[in-house]
Amino acid sequence: MRGFTLLEVMIALAIAAGVLLTVIASVNYHLSIIGRDREETTAVLLGRAKLEDPDFVNQTEDKGDFAPDHPEIRWQVEILPADIPLLNRKRLTVTWGDEDRYKLSLVQYVPKQ
Repeated sequence: MRGFTLLEVMIALAIAAGVLLTVIASVNYHLSIIGRDREETTAVLLGRAKLEDPDFVNQTEDKGDFAPDHPEIRWQVEILPADIPLLNRKRLTVTWGDEDRYKLSLVQYVPKQ
């Protein structure tokens, strides 16, 4: 008689299942990284655009969001003294995610007024 025994078939199925589960877990992990990187890139680009906006210098608000396009992403600005004479350090903190889970800060040096 020729063919595979039941034990050989069961071992082959166990190996195939292990490989398949590993591949699925790896793909799922990498998709979550891609999503997080996309959110972080969007936050960085929005923050840089806010810092480079000419109207932002004269703005009196110190916090807000990027509505209507991105209302889930919020910003807050702080002006702190810098170690460099005649300059202040403007720090723009961008937050997003559930309960502001993720955040990043962008720093710009501006002349004292």
